[in-house]
Amino acid sequence: MTTSTDFTLYHNPQCSNSRGALALLRERGIEPNIVDYLGQPLNVAQLTALVARLGLPMRELLRTKEAAYAELGLDDPARSEAELIAAVAAHPRLLNRPIVVSPRGALLCRPPERVLELI
Repeated sequence: MTTSTDFTLYHNPQCSNSRGALALLRERGIEPNIVDYLGQPLNVAQLTALVARLGLPMRELLRTKEAAYAELGLDDPARSEAELIAAVAAHPRLLNRPIVVSPRGALLCRPPERVLELI
């Protein structure tokens, strides 16, 4: 039996994809640890660890339609990984969601059905 401590959902309850991933987990009897990354933003160390766990560059986890993305010039390919992580730490809305971490790995679950790959 999977316990709630086995799954962590980096969640924005206003996001339909995030709500969808949570619903899919709950339908399968999984109550994840929910991280409200907007209410309690991740620091640089936490983001660095999460990005490493995902195995993706930070650039692939950015919400490019957020105003801060353009305002901060994050589309500049010369921006380093450290600069991008620092920008997300300062502006958590830039982090794409939902992100789910489980014993089987970690994924950006867009579409939300990707969470099923982790069960």
